[in-house]
Amino acid sequence: MAGGTTFHFVTGGVDEALKRAIEASGDGTIAVAGGATTVNQFLRAGLIDELRLHIAPVTVGAGARLFDGVPPLNLERISSRAASLVTHVTYTIKR
Repeated sequence: MAGGTTFHFVTGGVDEALKRAIEASGDGTIAVAGGATTVNQFLRAGLIDELRLHIAPVTVGAGARLFDGVPPLNLERISSRAASLVTHVTYTIKR
């Protein structure tokens, strides 16, 4: 893509996706960006340390639900910031 952005689609599951992300990032930070289905898979596998939610007052009639099928989590809010159309909340996941 313009500007050098590259997307790689991984079909082997979250473990393969994480392995490839670690190889690509070296010591860098890895971010999982995706919809609820993708995030839920990583949460179920215990592979997320920090969760950043961007909450907008929009009602969608259907779709995947965040936290659906995810075991109980011990979330600790580390920051939140409200704007006119969105609220940003960051949690750390305590193990």
